[in-house]
Amino acid sequence: MLDFDKYIIDAEPEKSEKAEAWQAAMGLQAVDGLQTSDYLRETAVKHIEGDITIDEVKALIDGYYRARPIRDSQSAGTEEADKVAANIVRLLNERAFTYSVTGLVAIHRRLFDGIFPFAGQIRDCNITKREWVLRGDTVLYVDAADLSKAIAYDLEQEKNFSYRGLTQDEGVAHIATFVADLWQIHPFGEGNTRTTAVFTIKYLRSIGFDVDNAPFAQYAWFFRNALVRANYRNVRKGIAPDLSFLTLFFRNVLLGERNALKNRAMLVEPPQGWE
Repeated sequence: MLDFDKYIIDAEPEKSEKAEAWQAAMGLQAVDGLQTSDYLRETAVKHIEGDITIDEVKALIDGYYRARPIRDSQSAGTEEADKVAANIVRLLNERAFTYSVTGLVAIHRRLFDGIFPFAGQIRDCNITKREWVLRGDTVLYVDAADLSKAIAYDLEQEKNFSYRGLTQDEGVAHIATFVADLWQIHPFGEGNTRTTAVFTIKYLRSIGFDVDNAPFAQYAWFFRNALVRANYRNVRKGIAPDLSFLTLFFRNVLLGERNALKNRAMLVEPPQGWE
């Protein structure tokens, strides 16, 4: 078991930074129900310790899976999780960041190149996704014909927004709204939430926020469900978009709070006796 806290709390800054990136990268695979392998965790330790580079990590992971033919969907999912986690670490440890439609698309390409045939491609068809937290219903995503314009609009609105004079509460609430709106566009067929998470972490750091990666690692599924609830409306059932869950998440990320983040609290129309 990889003890992230040992490195994050007690290690020198370089090791701590690598450990934080690995913690988030592995944890974020849960947004799609994936888990990383023991082999990746062993390899991550070598990278944190400085014994190998991230390029060598990727080479080892690629070689590991070349020698282990995929036999079922579970092993395919583990391979995806391992490879994407390594790609996330590379991106999170880089200082460079491009705030643009091109930059967002590039993150998707770099995360999923060699995994999805459509890596780095904006979807060209409309989609729905049945959500547990909505009891099988779906969020309405942006029409495929409008995706690039929608991303550009949201990014431009955020770029022109001033945080000057805002209270901490107002700033966090605004960030939750921005991220929820960007996610709802859903420009990619798969991997949208992981791409949004990496883009968000890098963007917030680029404008001076101290970002705690731990909530992305420990509450990745909550993060996704909170994005869903922030974008779901059903007038007939009296359900309105609810940003409160995503705001709590970002209060933990940006303010160091320890708000309880419980997926069951977000379930719409919970059955009688549900806890």
